[in-house]
Order: sequence, then C-alpha cells, then structure tokens
Amino acid sequence: MKLAVVGATGLVGSEILEVLDEHNFPFDELLLVASERSVGKVMTFKGKEYKVIGLKQAVSEKPDVAIFSAGGSTSLEWAPQFAAVGTIVIDNSSAWRMDPTKKLVVPEINAKDLRIDDRIIANPNCSTIQMVVVLNPLRLKYGIKRIVVSTYQSVTGTGKAAVDQMMAERAGEPAEMVYPYRIDMNVLPHIDVFQPNGYTKEEMKMVNETKKIFGDQSVQVTATTVRVPTMGGHSESVNVEFHKDFDLDEVREILANTPGVVLQDDPANKIYPMPLTAHKRDEVFVGRLRRDESQPNTLNMWIVADNLRKGAATNAVQIAEYLLEHSMA
Repeated sequence: MKLAVVGATGLVGSEILEVLDEHNFPFDELLLVASERSVGKVMTFKGKEYKVIGLKQAVSEKPDVAIFSAGGSTSLEWAPQFAAVGTIVIDNSSAWRMDPTKKLVVPEINAKDLRIDDRIIANPNCSTIQMVVVLNPLRLKYGIKRIVVSTYQSVTGTGKAAVDQMMAERAGEPAEMVYPYRIDMNVLPHIDVFQPNGYTKEEMKMVNETKKIFGDQSVQVTATTVRVPTMGGHSESVNVEFHKDFDLDEVREILANTPGVVLQDDPANKIYPMPLTAHKRDEVFVGRLRRDESQPNTLNMWIVADNLRKGAATNAVQIAEYLLEHSMA
C-alpha cells in the first residue's frame, strides 16, 4: 500500500495525518505532497521524517490511494492524472461532488455503492456530512419529506488564514482580512459566494449533496449557513419533517445505537453537543431533540461535529479503510 496525502501541509492535510496515525491505517510507503512552495519541507510522522514532494513526482510514484485536500482547482487538474496511473483519489474539495459520474460518499450511508473502477471518489461538504450521518437512520425508519437547516460554522472551515484573522482581532492586533468583515465578536451570514437565487454556494452544496448522498431527489432541503467565531467544529440547528410520525424515545434509541453518532440529550443536566467538546473527536454529536409543536411529524435537533475530522479528514480516511477492507485498493 503506497499512500499519498496531497495538501499535507494545510489544516486538513495535518488533520488527515493525525487521523491516519490514530486509526493505525496500514501502509508500506507514505508520500507527503504539496504545492511547489512547500516542496523540500521536512515533516515528521510517527517519528519518521518525510520530505514533501510535488504533484508531478507524486503521480510518477503511482500511489495506490491519494487523499486530496488541496483545493478544487488543484483537484480538477491533478486528480485525473493520478487516476490515469491507477491511483484511487479521495477528494476533499467540491470539484467532483456533483459530477454524475463520481460517487459522493459518507461510508456509514453509501460506501456499499463503491465499485472497483471508481478512481475518483468525492468527500462531501463538512456541514452536509454531519447532518446526513444523523438523519440517515431516521430517514430509513420514517422517511424524510423536508429539512430546514441553519449552520454555525467554525473559522477553521475557511483555513489557517481565517484562524489567524480571528486571533489577531481578539488580541487587538492588525489582521489580514480573509473575511469581508471582522469575525471575532461577530457572525457572518455569508459562506462562499452568493448565487443568482440569493443563496450562497455553501447553502446550495447542502441542498444538492444531501439529495445525492441519500439517492433521493424528492427530499426538500433549505439551508442558511453562517460563520461564527469558534474553532472546535460546526454546529447545526436542524428541523426535519418526516413522512411518518415518530416516538421521541424511539428516535433517541435509534440515534444512541447508530455507529459514529453520540447522543447528548439531557437538557435537565445541561448536557448537549458543543464545539468545545466535539473538538478532535471523530463522532457526530446530537442533542436538543424535541418535537416541532407547530406542525406534525417534525423534529428539531442540534448537531455538532469537528469539521476538520468527520467533516473532512476522518470521512476521507474511513473511505480509504473501506476500500482496503473490501480489497478495492
């Protein structure tokens, strides 16, 4: 197993290496790959030093699997070149997610759809992943008619420069502006670029990706995505209308027994999901479960996950683990 991590020097790339270490992912050779400006940099993984190499050299090495976290334009240019030499690419960017010829995979939901000839596999948007992991077992039981989601997304979702902006603002120092406005002590109802319909690209990602992952175009989804000055993970307020009625105790039992989900739903003792406690965890946390009293068959919930983990790095590594387990890589 020759494994490449493309974008190894970035926030998500660093997280991928941490997850690979924690999961004891088996490989014989590791290639750390980044842009030309990082080539030659030395990184340490599991006590061993690795020199960062460029994309061209990485392709020539013909890795079995390449986990990409280097941005959409890089992926569009280079993923096909890796695929052409037989590499399976697991891509964290938005480049391939809505391509009808590519699978959009959350292992707990649809890894079973992967085939041996899938050379480029798309990792969904971080906000979409954590929502669908929680909703899928309920969808299978009750059927989903409509989802209304509002997100509270960490600055880490934008990258290191955004974290630097927030921390500089917090320290009262001059900040290089990644966002159009101050982020510390503020919230921005603006993630990615605005579309002609008035929604942002991030909001439309959640709409379109949810339908594709569930394999159900009839599910109605509307989203409002908001950037908040936190660092531990993304939070979501989700209102879901089911086709069938539900029992709250049964919902709790289903979620408590869903792999990858942690139920934290004890408001009397102030137990509920928070970014602070989800940080560096692979699971998705759900709580504040309550019936929507304004209409039938509708549930409110609060979902939190570390966006660099299950929202990106962990999901990608889990896809690679599935491929190995099923002798597809």
